Amino acid sequence: GGAKASGPEALIEDLLERLPEQFDLLELNETAAPLLKGKDAPYIVVLLQELVRMNGLNAEIARSLEELRKGLLGQLNMSQVMEDLLAALSIGQVPGRNPFHTASWEKHAWPSMKGLVPWFADLVVRCDQLTRWSSNAGLRTPPSMWLPGLFNPTAFLTAIKQVTARNDGLPLDKMCTETHVTNLASAADVGDADRPATGGALVHGLFLQGARWGNTASPDHRYTLDPDGVNCSGELCDSKPKELLPLVPVVYVKAVVVQPSWDPSSVGYLRPEPTLYNCPVYTTTFRGPTFIFVATLKTTKPTSFWVLRGVALVCQTDD
Repeated sequence: GGAKASGPEALIEDLLERLPEQFDLLELNETAAPLLKGKDAPYIVVLLQELVRMNGLNAEIARSLEELRKGLLGQLNMSQVMEDLLAALSIGQVPGRNPFHTASWEKHAWPSMKGLVPWFADLVVRCDQLTRWSSNAGLRTPPSMWLPGLFNPTAFLTAIKQVTARNDGLPLDKMCTETHVTNLASAADVGDADRPATGGALVHGLFLQGARWGNTASPDHRYTLDPDGVNCSGELCDSKPKELLPLVPVVYVKAVVVQPSWDPSSVGYLRPEPTLYNCPVYTTTFRGPTFIFVATLKTTKPTSFWVLRGVALVCQTDD
């Protein structure tokens, strides 16, 4: 047999082979049409939006790689876009990370600081979540949503508020989200029986920067939310040495009515309770423009302690 391809040709073949297939949006739109009149319609809208964006990204990756493969075989003239794509692949960089490059996958994707190999693995896992979600009977959301695996996590948080507002007959512009860290260590521990009884959603995959989540076994830090039926535990604690981004257990996100004592700000409502730290949630450790929302985390230490340490939740690591 002939020798196996090496270098960029081998990488292109590998990426094309592992690239997930396109989602059948025609079939899914037909399935979703009657469900969009039900109480879970906001979640289904989020799913359809995510599928459209994922199809767009996968189509661009397939198109650009196929074009470059033909260019390397001499079937097409090498353009500047193809040169830039080849340069990015050669150094293991996601195309578009370099602002001077004309080839870009990043503009179709999500904010990320990962290299090409972990970024592509992340893409495959994101597609797996969307495949499972779109295969569920009635397009029901998973028992625990991998929030970092969404293009637009804010849309999912807004859907939580919309569903609660519709079910309880509350005005949407007076709704806000609050978070409670459950005693479920990971998504593997979550089943259908753990779904909140009244609105809200369980999410996982968040990392703490500047602190860790501890004291989960202490009876003083265990409580059950009624009538949601969600068991929560733990509080913010000092980081352990060499643990830069410890994973947080499954988080319960619920919609609540804004209280007069809450402080409206440009990033949302800030809670004044001394036992709650208003923790910013970012997509990447770059923070800044990747801000998503403000989480509420239990603390016995003064909130200023965590502010000075720059404690935040992030959706993904850099590697």
